[in-house]
Amino acid sequence: MTQNNILAVDATKLSPGHSGSEKKLALERSLAINEVFYSIQGESTQAGRPTTFVRLMGCPLRCSYCDTEYAFFEGKKHRFSQLLLQIKSFPTRLIEITGGEPMAQPNVIGFMELLVNEGFEVMIETSGAYSLVDVPSEVRIIMDVKTPGSSEVGRMHWDNFAYLKPGIDEVKFVICSREDFDFALEVAKTHDLFSKYAVLISPSFGQVSNLDLANWVLESGKPWRMQLQMHKYIWHPEERGV
Repeated sequence: MTQNNILAVDATKLSPGHSGSEKKLALERSLAINEVFYSIQGESTQAGRPTTFVRLMGCPLRCSYCDTEYAFFEGKKHRFSQLLLQIKSFPTRLIEITGGEPMAQPNVIGFMELLVNEGFEVMIETSGAYSLVDVPSEVRIIMDVKTPGSSEVGRMHWDNFAYLKPGIDEVKFVICSREDFDFALEVAKTHDLFSKYAVLISPSFGQVSNLDLANWVLESGKPWRMQLQMHKYIWHPEERGV
């Protein structure tokens, strides 16, 4: 899917609800962006919905199954106002902020606040390696809990479970092996995840078969929500901007 060019915008084109100081903030703050695109949401409880994705550049993690390594180093800075204009050019109110690791850029908090104030439905997908305490309460958090197979389990901030909103936010596990599944089951029990959140579970693409994971889910008797990265079945698994 081809990206639209990111355009500049004057402060007067922001919604009337913004004060002069907020308009100035939107003009002056920036984020390092890898890509912005309009596609089908492929994961989470919102799978299947048309969504605008804002992929931030950079990530300090090096997960074994990462499928967006191009976001580590590719991208450039764009002002909030530029991003807002492009987002408004797409016919959806659902926005997902992703990466890389979006929480690695402190300005992402202000950007989420701006989007919420503009009336967008906002989601953020994060690794859980950064504190989520300052994420606006209106934003739906999808927190990826790193498993042993990810090679980054040591990066987890386990206190982030205290900042998730029961009944709203979601917890995600990517499974590379049976060991990973057993780990996810133990984490879910320890933190009482099934009674609080939608608990998503996915096979690492090309490492665990859909059938094996489905059988483990059924055998466990727990209310997992298995997901298969819908976008990878619609478009080529390595295609960008989808």
